[in-house]
Amino acid sequence: MMYKFLKMLDEKLGFEQAKAHCDIPCGIYDPIAAQISALTVVRMMDLMAALEGEGASYQNSMSRYIAVKEDHAEQAKHEVRVIWGDFIKPEHVEKYPELNELVKKIMQLGSKARQTADRQAGLDFVEAINQFAEIFWAIKGIKTKKAKAPYAPALVMVYPEL
Repeated sequence: MMYKFLKMLDEKLGFEQAKAHCDIPCGIYDPIAAQISALTVVRMMDLMAALEGEGASYQNSMSRYIAVKEDHAEQAKHEVRVIWGDFIKPEHVEKYPELNELVKKIMQLGSKARQTADRQAGLDFVEAINQFAEIFWAIKGIKTKKAKAPYAPALVMVYPEL
């Protein structure tokens, strides 16, 4: 009975429907976490390439750089998967038909960044996630700008123009 009453009110008043990426309708989605994680991957690759020395100190630092690189590559992939799975709708893919292939490319580049120390793979990972961010913000109707990140490795990133 209460359901029928609320449905009738909704039909008359047109309540706004809540949408979110989790069971609690917070409505917060942002690719910046994926972008920062991808930047971290490249930064760790740079630190690995610059590391010199031998012994326990070298091994310790290298182990830490590798662990952080792998964790952040997986975190970036996770963030993109959440947005793609929970936010992206069929109408978005219809408007941006490259979206599914782009997400697949991000997943593959993230895996390659985890498996290797190939800086180009890291740069490609950042670029693919930037393309994803551009599409994400376009879906939300928000213009974007490109600017260098204010921290190493100072790569060009896509940011919303707020």
